[in-house]
Amino acid sequence: MAGPRQQLSWLRSWWTTGVCLATLAFPGLWAQKVLVNETVSGFIGTDVVLHCNLVKINHTRITQVTWQKASNGSKQNVAIYNPVMGVSILPPYEEKVVFQSPSITDGTIKLSNLQLDDEGIYICEFATFPTGNRENQLNLTVLAKPVNRMEVTTRPLIARAGMTEKILVATCISSNGKPPSTVSWDTKLKGEAEFQEIRNENGTFTVISRYRLLPSREAHQQQLKCVVNYQLERFTESMTLNVLYEPEVRIDGFDSNWYLNRKDVKLTCLSDANPPATEYQWKLLNASLPDSAEIQNSTLFFKGPVTYSLSATYICEATNTIGTRSGQVEVNVTDKPLPQGGLGGILGLLGVMIVVLFIIGVAVTIFIIYRRQKRNRSDTENDLIDLPSSQKPASLPLNQNQEVKSQLTAENIQVVHLDNMKEQEEEVQKTSSQPPYYDIAATESTPNTDKLTAGNNKDPNVQYAELDTSVLTTSSPSHRTSVPAGGDLVEYATIQANVC
Repeated sequence: MAGPRQQLSWLRSWWTTGVCLATLAFPGLWAQKVLVNETVSGFIGTDVVLHCNLVKINHTRITQVTWQKASNGSKQNVAIYNPVMGVSILPPYEEKVVFQSPSITDGTIKLSNLQLDDEGIYICEFATFPTGNRENQLNLTVLAKPVNRMEVTTRPLIARAGMTEKILVATCISSNGKPPSTVSWDTKLKGEAEFQEIRNENGTFTVISRYRLLPSREAHQQQLKCVVNYQLERFTESMTLNVLYEPEVRIDGFDSNWYLNRKDVKLTCLSDANPPATEYQWKLLNASLPDSAEIQNSTLFFKGPVTYSLSATYICEATNTIGTRSGQVEVNVTDKPLPQGGLGGILGLLGVMIVVLFIIGVAVTIFIIYRRQKRNRSDTENDLIDLPSSQKPASLPLNQNQEVKSQLTAENIQVVHLDNMKEQEEEVQKTSSQPPYYDIAATESTPNTDKLTAGNNKDPNVQYAELDTSVLTTSSPSHRTSVPAGGDLVEYATIQANVC
């Protein structure tokens, strides 16, 4: 008789052989798949639906659908659907779980009234024959909306001179949230915030932020806003700071024009304080108030005309529940009134306007002159550009031009007086077609010109003309220049230098 080990080995061989034969007989065997939502989330107290469907293959029989929850490495049955036995919900889920439309391919369930302990991994399993069990799992996350609030300190915010300790102004709290909230402050105050995150025993989080500030007069009536961001929601709550501070005092009423016999003058003590000042005291520096002075609340009135006795340093002390501060003003009495606004102010304004208009006129004039000079230069350049290239005067380079100027002396300069210069200028103007730097050629033939034109040795680049040298005189003798005798024919020309 075969032993137990031989029987177990025989059973294993039979199972392996059966699975292989089933695989060959049913090609779509391993194509069966359980479809679920991989992640599902919901808030505490709400309902969620856990979908589970099986893609069924022909020749496969489904015997049961089971939901389980993974807990500490083990599986706990939650709900079962059997085509024969029906639906079975196991404790403690009798009041929480229902099948939506149970069938051999649909195991979708609804989980009601979510609580934090419902969070975890859920497994949907289909028992099939002959292929065995098919399953898939999803992760259920339970969210908790936080409770947000802003707490304002009950300690009075008092600004005192020399104070260095920062006082707690407000606390922003987001409690019992899951996941934890983000807390911040929106304000123009120059304080500092500290943050604390606490994990509660039930898995939720509480986030606390405390805002501290050094009280000051500038912080009074400033806004402080608590901001909480959770998921896509935003919570805000704000407060207006109430900072208590001593009076800040200044005296109004002295216009630097108290003169003899002036009437109806007064000084008023103005204070900025929180709470407002309730007591005012007037006094003089190292003296007593004049007999004509009368105190009414924060105002010091002076009866009768102004006299020299009113010249003094006046001090006003203002007091509230926080402390006492003072301000002072020095009053000087003059013989005569100072020039007042009215006509003087108008004249001053007119003077300023005249100065401004003068400056604008100068600027406009300079601009117009500049534009005209620029236009003249542009016109001159355009005239030169319009000339034929053969008639344009060539300019020496700057270096050579300076060398020529530096080499010129009195001996190189000859002044020639022409009595008929005016007539020649008129002839030049008549012949506008010729370049302005060419001399006018002679129009009549003379015996002297016959001497010059007898041969064909003329340079084509030289223009010739007849001059009556009897009219030429030198203004200063020079050993480098000789003047021909009267009536001689003189050859002269203007030659344009070629500068490389």
